[in-house]
Amino acid sequence: MRPEALKVYLNDHLAGATAGQHMSRHLAERHGSSTHSGELRRVADEIAEDRQTLLEVMGALGVPARRYKVLAGRLGEKARLIKLNGRLTRRSGLSDVLELETLRLGIEGKSLLWQTLLSLTPEKGLDQARLRDLQDRARRQISTVEAVRREEAVGALG
Repeated sequence: MRPEALKVYLNDHLAGATAGQHMSRHLAERHGSSTHSGELRRVADEIAEDRQTLLEVMGALGVPARRYKVLAGRLGEKARLIKLNGRLTRRSGLSDVLELETLRLGIEGKSLLWQTLLSLTPEKGLDQARLRDLQDRARRQISTVEAVRREEAVGALG
């Protein structure tokens, strides 16, 4: 991967990680009294850790974090507040379903990031075992979010 392309790629993932961190916290708070609250809090904590790990990888590779990308990720996450969900002033039952689906897609993207970095490891000197652990953790996060999403979808649509 060319150095400039790597900078863009990692900063784009940083924007996604920023959005994912905020969205996962929001969902964990929203489900604070549900049977899934502990699972969603764990996922949100892990997503925050994964974002920090991405920043550490970027530092090790000499890739500076671009503030405007971080801001774009934060603003993108806030866009969930203005989406058309069939209601103008309050959340619909679909809001949680769509947010969980968005979060799952983000985690799948993060899994692909770790996979891509694994393929660059020999050239870049990254810790393969750590990247494999991060990829495994992303798969567990996907499984957790999917279980909650399926239950919410049945409640909202079924």
